[in-house]
Amino acid sequence: MHATRSLADRIKAVRERIARAEIRYGRAPGSVQLVAVSKTVAVETIANACRECGQTRFGENYLQEALPKITAALLQECALEWHFIGPLQSNKTQGVAAHFSWVHSVDRLGIAQRLSAQRPPHLPPLNICIQVNISREPGKSGVDLDHLAELATAVAALPQLRLRGLMAIPAPCHEFEQQRLPFHALREAYEYLRSQGVALDTLSMGMSEDFEAAIAEGATLVRIGRGVFGDRG
Repeated sequence: MHATRSLADRIKAVRERIARAEIRYGRAPGSVQLVAVSKTVAVETIANACRECGQTRFGENYLQEALPKITAALLQECALEWHFIGPLQSNKTQGVAAHFSWVHSVDRLGIAQRLSAQRPPHLPPLNICIQVNISREPGKSGVDLDHLAELATAVAALPQLRLRGLMAIPAPCHEFEQQRLPFHALREAYEYLRSQGVALDTLSMGMSEDFEAAIAEGATLVRIGRGVFGDRG
């Protein structure tokens, strides 16, 4: 029982911090949604987060780890919304297209085309965020800003997908105003695409150490693992 109470307390604390940041930075109440990053988290803990706390959005990084959770009998009554947030290889697109509601990590057209072709026709369109390498880190996943508009236009035209927005994982930083800078740059890119007629409504940015800075700059989805589930090995 103690673990359940501890989980409930952490989720409550994160939600309270989100709500305070919404007020502090002039965001509408409830405009920022929590995606609980459940990488390495047991099915039983996910079930507790749903049943005890009403948490229904969960993010997974690896398909092989996620599939047993998504199909677990214990979670079927929870009506969960699964978000794929990790790097996506071509040989994993079919499983992701069939089992997830969102993919946050599309960074090239070939991956989007595979997701489009492999999304089962009886399912709603797969919600897509394009991952941007906003800090221009060598070797890091994400399209660079110079090629973002071209990719967004192409992805938006694909069937069985719905381009929703942009995602980024900036380089780590511990100073609040410095944390805001890459999130501000992503928001500017988002607003530019919207001004060009790309129908976006989502900014997936902010994790346990920087989500308040992300909210200050317009995040609509924050992806939080340690803040919700505690430290993991």
